[in-house]
Amino acid sequence: MSPLDTASSQHKAATSASMLERAADIEEVLQLHPVIASIKSEADAKAVLQTQCPVVFVLFGSILTIPTIVKTLKEAGKTVFVDLDLVEGFSSKTVTIDFLQANTALDGILSTKAMMVKYAKSKQLASIHRIFLVDSFSYHNLPKQLSISGADAVEILPGCMPRVISWIKEDITLPVIAGGLVCDKQDVLNALDAGAIAIASSNRDVWQM
Repeated sequence: MSPLDTASSQHKAATSASMLERAADIEEVLQLHPVIASIKSEADAKAVLQTQCPVVFVLFGSILTIPTIVKTLKEAGKTVFVDLDLVEGFSSKTVTIDFLQANTALDGILSTKAMMVKYAKSKQLASIHRIFLVDSFSYHNLPKQLSISGADAVEILPGCMPRVISWIKEDITLPVIAGGLVCDKQDVLNALDAGAIAIASSNRDVWQM
C-alpha cells in the first residue's frame, strides 16, 4: 500500500474538527494526510471545500479578507495555515501575527522569515519555515535559518527535487514538506519516498489523491 493509500484510509476516520486541535503536533497531522492544498484565489478556496484535503495553506488574501477566508475554511473542518508573506497589507512585523490570533482561528503560519516564524512559535502557533532552494548557498544556509526560527516543520520549494530532499533529511530532524511544482502522483510519491512527510500543491488534481 502506498503512503497515499495509507493516509487516505486514516483520513476517513477523521471528524470535522481541525486535525491540529486533535493531534499532538504538526507531524502527526501531516502523517494523517500527506497532500496539503495550497490555495491562491477565491476560486481555490471554494474548490478545496469540496475535497477531503484536511490541511490548507492560504497563499492569498488581504488584511480585509483573511478573517473571512480562515473562518470559512475552519467551519469546513480544515486545518488552516496562513502565509504571512503573501497576504496583502501585512508587514514583516510581529504585530501581523498578533492580528491573526486576535481576529481568526487559524492553526498556524508559514513564512520565509525566520524571526516571524520564531515569534509565531512563541505565541503557540504551529509554524512552518518556507525556504526557497535557489542555489548551493541557500541549501547550505538552511540549517542555520532553521536554528534561528525554531520551526515545527520546513517547506522546501521547489518540491520536485527528491535527491535534494533526501540530502536535507540527512542534515535535519524536522519534518520536511515538498512545495511547488508538484504536478502529479509520481511527483508526490517521489517526494514522499525521498523523505518528505507531505507535499503542498496548488494543483487541484493533486488534491484529489
